[in-house]
Amino acid sequence: MSKGILGVKLGMTQIFAEDGKVVPVTLIQAGPCVVTQIKTEEKDGYDAVQIGFGEVKESKLSAPELGHLASKGLKPLRHLKELRMPAGDLKVGTQLRADIFAEGERADVIGISKGKGFAGVIKRHGFAGGPGGHGSHFHRAPGSIGQAASPSRVFKGTRLPGRMGGRQATVLNLEVVKVRLEDDLILLRGAVPGPAGKVVLVRQSVRGAGKHAGKKHTETAG
Repeated sequence: MSKGILGVKLGMTQIFAEDGKVVPVTLIQAGPCVVTQIKTEEKDGYDAVQIGFGEVKESKLSAPELGHLASKGLKPLRHLKELRMPAGDLKVGTQLRADIFAEGERADVIGISKGKGFAGVIKRHGFAGGPGGHGSHFHRAPGSIGQAASPSRVFKGTRLPGRMGGRQATVLNLEVVKVRLEDDLILLRGAVPGPAGKVVLVRQSVRGAGKHAGKKHTETAG
């Protein structure tokens, strides 16, 4: 059965592997989450589990959101996320914590990438740019994008300046380096989308185990 949990990105640090190599990790404050709804193939047309995260005041939610949670005897929760998977043994009200993942497993992380505002083609798309000499007069501009009289338009998908970041992004197949249940922390090898303090979804990887699975790590102050 697939699985997932909502959490908050706390930031990055480093730990050491048994062979002495430095391992960069991202700390995720994972849950606790609560199962808020179970959907089934017979009733809803598909299997899914809805989880909630982040207790808030009632005034922070709309009437439909409050009614949805109150009908199940649950407290107001800021974030709701539906995971397409069979419920298995899960029931409404079941609490999910960081220990749904184990060391050595692989996980995907979904979040909103850092917004970088309006960016040119060099920063946004990695264009090389023009010569650096003063006589060039062509440095960071995108260059010609027009067509002839036919078709006399700019093709869809042309890479141009525009708003960069601030969109949903997914990083695949990260190693779960360590799980600290006492702190509800999941340590993932590498970087995840978004700034510190933002909510992310950690789900079971769609790619499975990779080359780092099974390695042991020890923590150090970072």
